[in-house]
Amino acid sequence: MTTTIHLPQGPYTPRATPLDLTPGAGTPSSRTVFSAAHVVADPYADIAPDDAAAVDWESTLAFRRHLWAHGLGVAEAMDTAQRGMGLDWAGAAELIRRSAAEAKAVGGRIACGVGTDQLPATGEVTLADVRAAYEEQLALAEQHGVQPILMASRALVRAARGPEDYLATYAHLLRQASEPVILHWLGPMFDPALEGYWGSTDLDEATDTFLKVIAEHPDKVDGIKISLLDAAREIDVRRRLPGGVRCYTGDDFNYPELIAGDERGFSHALLGIFDPLGPLAAHAVRVLDTGDVAGFRALLDPTVELSRHLFQRPTRFYKTGVVFLAWLAGHQDHFTMVGGLQSARSLPHLATAYELADGLGLFPDPGLAAHRMRALLAVHGGAR
Repeated sequence: MTTTIHLPQGPYTPRATPLDLTPGAGTPSSRTVFSAAHVVADPYADIAPDDAAAVDWESTLAFRRHLWAHGLGVAEAMDTAQRGMGLDWAGAAELIRRSAAEAKAVGGRIACGVGTDQLPATGEVTLADVRAAYEEQLALAEQHGVQPILMASRALVRAARGPEDYLATYAHLLRQASEPVILHWLGPMFDPALEGYWGSTDLDEATDTFLKVIAEHPDKVDGIKISLLDAAREIDVRRRLPGGVRCYTGDDFNYPELIAGDERGFSHALLGIFDPLGPLAAHAVRVLDTGDVAGFRALLDPTVELSRHLFQRPTRFYKTGVVFLAWLAGHQDHFTMVGGLQSARSLPHLATAYELADGLGLFPDPGLAAHRMRALLAVHGGAR
């Protein structure tokens, strides 16, 4: 049988061997690196469209063990895990409980998303409702010993009347937090419902409010995660942070340069793209640990084309490409997603993702990835 695959963009010959990235090389030391991890659906669950998500817990936790084995931290129950796009709060709470126990068992680092998604998606909501919802989720995180990540809240956008409501809400939560948290600013390209977060659609004004929250409570903020896909703004914010507060890049377009940093500082990482790039990303940061910036960039720069492809507009559907690559890589036995989001990207989009990922050597078994790509083409694209 020919090794050539006839993709929508043209014939492609898969590479014969993967990168040699075996686990167990240790945790990067110069940067704190989290991968926001996806969830694996149960493809055999007999559920209706309005039912709660059915999760394959064994495969979901196995993927987290894979990330930990390569030295990465896991950012749990974030948007990569389809929070608000197929996974509700009940499912996220169970995910946090299970992952926290698994992290404790294997000694893995974990942080988890804390939000307000137990509130109704529409209708009137008050600031008191928002505070109570955040408090419930914060309490669960602290109960299970995981670092909280205060995620942006759709409900807070609806309830707030201006920057002062954001300042008051976050001040209330930070006073209650028993340990320093990570603050997450997720831009509207990832979630259109977050347009105008921090009380303004003017990014300069929003940035000032965001920084004011941190300046007033620096002892309660371990770091910030910025997901605006704007490297210049992240660098500006990074340089304005109080001493001891970290910047975790969430920029899936410009992460190599932001992690490498400059003469005035660098970003740590909390990235969805580090789900498919996990072993390679961890290896690259360990190279950076030695002071070899050029070697780090030589490893990570070539991955940006794949990341920009997966995160192209509409950006919020990047999860489809992430789960697709996990299937091709053998981390799960199927390409099914909670909420049916496997249908959110086109066949040509997925085929390009396969070609780019294979070219990088990301698949532990290139033959398996090629076989599964052919199967997808046969089912959805017809034989060519």
